[in-house]
Amino acid sequence: MSPLFLLAAAVLWGYLLRVFRRAELHAWRFLWGSMGLFVLLMLGVQPWLTRPLARYVCGLAGVVGRLTGTFTAYFKYGILYIPAEGSSVTLQVDFECSGVIEIMAFLSLLAFFNVYRASEKVVVGLMGFAYIMVCNALRIVIICLSVRLLGIDAYYIAHTFVGRIVFYLFSVWLYFYVFTKPQVVRMKVGRFSYELPKTDT
Repeated sequence: MSPLFLLAAAVLWGYLLRVFRRAELHAWRFLWGSMGLFVLLMLGVQPWLTRPLARYVCGLAGVVGRLTGTFTAYFKYGILYIPAEGSSVTLQVDFECSGVIEIMAFLSLLAFFNVYRASEKVVVGLMGFAYIMVCNALRIVIICLSVRLLGIDAYYIAHTFVGRIVFYLFSVWLYFYVFTKPQVVRMKVGRFSYELPKTDT
């Protein structure tokens, strides 16, 4: 990706963000801001971040493999070695399994979610980042254990269905507690608010 093109896209994105803010088009600002930031992160940051993320996910999953003695992680290469029955399997944690897409999407939405203050966004963003990494590592563990216990024929189902379903169920929980619940709690309708009234102490 040309740096000049990326810079031009960032300038256009920032300009339209300012237009939506001045016009008080909050919904459009949220949509344009989060979608644009996601695209910019994927174009500018993702190529540099994917490999380190893949290694750390591999390392996290490898902790379970080492404790259970079921598979071995090679952090430097982002590779998992699974001695399956009758053969052995080597899996590489690549772009899809690194969790970079999910992390970029979460951070992009959070950046323009006005329920939180800036300091809260930093804390929630770091916690969400770590949470997604752990959940993604759990998905890898499920795949590895399935192959180890059930054989290589279980790989497709474990990778395509079971692992993804588990990962996205945990993602739904994250999105509920980060986006849905705080918005409902802080919602105000007229003089009514879901927030508890402040009392003098």
